[in-house]
Amino acid sequence: MSAQESLYGLMAEFDRPERLVEVSRLAREQGYRTMDAYSPFPVEGLDKALGERKDRLPLLVLLGGIGGGLTGFVMQYFANVIQYPLMIGGRPYNSWPSFIPITFELTILGAALVAVLGMLALNGLPTPYHPVFSVPRFELASRQAFFLCIESRDPKFNLAKTKQFLESLKPIDVYEVAPW
Repeated sequence: MSAQESLYGLMAEFDRPERLVEVSRLAREQGYRTMDAYSPFPVEGLDKALGERKDRLPLLVLLGGIGGGLTGFVMQYFANVIQYPLMIGGRPYNSWPSFIPITFELTILGAALVAVLGMLALNGLPTPYHPVFSVPRFELASRQAFFLCIESRDPKFNLAKTKQFLESLKPIDVYEVAPW
């Protein structure tokens, strides 16, 4: 196994959020695509500098809401029209206005459940361990430091060239990130 294959990636540490956005943009311009940034707070413009990824969660929430609403309506239709029809006040068995409250509630329930579970799944959570945790100063990412990690699975990643590129950005330090 080569040294490049035995790495998760290379990580550079920076002291300011503006610098992190700037170097992320430069890395993207150099052709790196598989990278991530870590900071103690949200940094405006960082998502664009890293290259925005299309978010699938809104579509999943919509589908969860539609599925919940259909489930609520079909459940009531089955119970009131097919399984146990009752003639109440001369109304038709399929009296859809009376189905609205439960259909609405199950729409909200379906959308909320899919939102929570979809967010967890799409973010890869829970993740009790991640390779970047092995970097000695990475604990500062939750307090005061800003990190850019270029992953070794990036098509353009070459250990020597990527390290030289990161060092040319004048970071505080560049670290090799061990794999899982």
